[in-house]
Amino acid sequence: MPSWQDFQPFIVSGLALGGVYALSGVGLVVLYRATGVVYLAFGAVGAMGGLIAWSLINAHVPDWIGWLVCVAFGAAVTVGYGMVLGPALAKRDPLVKAVATLGLTLVLFGLMDLLWTSSGGESRAITLPTDNHGFMIGQVQANWTQVIGLGAGIAITVATAAFLRYTKLGTAMRAMANDREITATLGVPVRRVEAAAWLGCGVLAGVAGLLLADLVALDATTLTFLVISSLAAALIARLRSIVLTFVAAIAIGLIHDLLTPIQALTNYRDMTPFVLAAVALLVLSRRSVISLSREDA
Repeated sequence: MPSWQDFQPFIVSGLALGGVYALSGVGLVVLYRATGVVYLAFGAVGAMGGLIAWSLINAHVPDWIGWLVCVAFGAAVTVGYGMVLGPALAKRDPLVKAVATLGLTLVLFGLMDLLWTSSGGESRAITLPTDNHGFMIGQVQANWTQVIGLGAGIAITVATAAFLRYTKLGTAMRAMANDREITATLGVPVRRVEAAAWLGCGVLAGVAGLLLADLVALDATTLTFLVISSLAAALIARLRSIVLTFVAAIAIGLIHDLLTPIQALTNYRDMTPFVLAAVALLVLSRRSVISLSREDA
């Protein structure tokens, strides 16, 4: 077994990744509660936004413009998809809605493979200014990008929970999660509420893509499928609880990175979100069965 010192750097990186997974998971939960859509294209949207930002920066466009374009791209694609296809899918089964977003994922992935082919071995990276500054935690060096990753997850979780609870738009989103038809008959502008949910999810996709391109790697495949970790956190929370989504995301990020120094388990660390989600769903299902059996008794 590795020593405690070997694990310390991975605690820092795991918390940073967990924070980004948390803000992504919160975006997925809010969108699902407002529209009933599990947005599987979240990772692909962020990945393509990151690649666009990288291309602009390498064309000597100011860095901050590239970052803004990344976030704007995520927002534009997500809102465009939601407004064009959202109404047609509104009354379809959740599985159909999810598969439709998987179609968007494949389209974006194909475009990335066409426009940013990696056959030439070209290395890509987005480096934020916060990478060059940091501080020591014991004997571990932490940079400010990692702090931003964790801080963004905490801030988005708190802000979203307050937004859903204390604002009219947030109340409308919670009402739509319970019953879309009744909410519409009460005079709630359903299309406007849905547009706000799609916009918020798209902005978070762009932010997550930018941070993950720095913290992990600017690779289309890697970033596209990192949505699995965020989705696992949302599923553990049963696509309902913002706070539980945050806790699950932090756990996934930590466990994933803490498995890295253990040689026997390193190759299996990518299974972390699947295993945790499966265990959580089995436990929750068991509790539901026990509760129902007690009610019948």
